[in-house]
Amino acid sequence: MLPLHTSLRGLRCFCVAAECLSFKETANRLFLTPSAVSHQIKQLEKTLQQSLFKRQTRAVLLTEAGERFYQQVAPIMVQLSETVNNFTQSTTKLEVSISMPEFFASELFVPQLVGWSTEYPHINLKLDTVKTRAAQTSQTDLSIVLSGSRRNDENCYELFPLRYIPACSPARYEQLKSAGLAALSQLPLIVHQARPHSWEQWAESVNISSFSPKQVIQLDSMFSVARAAEQGIGIALIPLPISQAWFDNQSLVALYSETLNSHDKYYLLNHGGTQDKHKAAPEVQQLINWILSRFNF
Repeated sequence: MLPLHTSLRGLRCFCVAAECLSFKETANRLFLTPSAVSHQIKQLEKTLQQSLFKRQTRAVLLTEAGERFYQQVAPIMVQLSETVNNFTQSTTKLEVSISMPEFFASELFVPQLVGWSTEYPHINLKLDTVKTRAAQTSQTDLSIVLSGSRRNDENCYELFPLRYIPACSPARYEQLKSAGLAALSQLPLIVHQARPHSWEQWAESVNISSFSPKQVIQLDSMFSVARAAEQGIGIALIPLPISQAWFDNQSLVALYSETLNSHDKYYLLNHGGTQDKHKAAPEVQQLINWILSRFNF
């Protein structure tokens, strides 16, 4: 058994020198000076109290003891190197990038990240948010997109559809709850500008024959729509299930129970695969599985 103070650098120098039989070449391979290599070998020989090399003018040869020592030490050094490499690879931080609409990120994705960090601490996430559908790109590993038409992409996973419900602040609800459908003509109606006719579609779905709102306010983000309703500005069409937290904490109250079932659905796109969506990089596939387990309502 080697003394505990035996240098790993000395053992490495010895193994390389035993293979190439040249201190100069050993120095080149290990980015050391020949004198440093010679010093490491001498220290090892002093520790072992045996000569490992026969030194000649332009070369070195292994002694009998050196040959025996090499045969036993070399496999151990190879195994040690492999162990260090494997451990380093297993602890290297991986990164997965994903883009998604702002509202999806704030209402669903970010609140769940504590679960991701606990389950996959070795994978860093890079999250990009987009404000509009037109801003969506494929520059990330994955994307969550909202689309009104069915996606048939090979690398596409359907998450969930949206339905829209009229909602307002609790204070406005107390003022309007006894007014019935007449409440729609008493306050502005708020809607996302990407769906400007949603209120007319909702009115048609509940058989309102003469729909004449007092005023319609179109806003360019769903967060702004929900916030405006929360502030009592008017009645908004709020998407479910993505906005459920607003109702759970009573920031918003459903004014009517009838919902508008839309064609809008959230999809998860894998931009890395081309043929088989189940052959993504391991870290990407782990994020895919994590998303599907939480947001496939």
